[in-house]
Amino acid sequence: MNEPTTRPWNRPHDRAEVVIGVVVTLSPLWMTTDSTAMWSLVLLGALIALDGPASLAMPGMVYGEGIQIVLGALLFLSPWVMGYTDLAGASWTAWIGGVLTVVAGAAAMPIAQATHRTAGQH
Repeated sequence: MNEPTTRPWNRPHDRAEVVIGVVVTLSPLWMTTDSTAMWSLVLLGALIALDGPASLAMPGMVYGEGIQIVLGALLFLSPWVMGYTDLAGASWTAWIGGVLTVVAGAAAMPIAQATHRTAGQH
């Protein structure tokens, strides 16, 4: 296992989650949205962006990666659930951001599990 990916503040997957969350959160500034789409993107993007630093600080926090996967799935489903599929920019932002968040969370999961197991062995 590569040492840099198991140290706090040094995992590229979690850094990517922060960037994805910030982009999704700020996306209503440059695209057309309605109130529902805006709040869906802002809320879910902020939650994704806020969970990233927690995972960066505690690389063995396995449930943090699980939370990212769930948030990514919710973001992906939000255009259908919240009814803003007619807003192409907002919908594509949610779909792409959701898929990227799920992929980053799933890619970080084995590293988090290994770090968690290693931290438990003193």
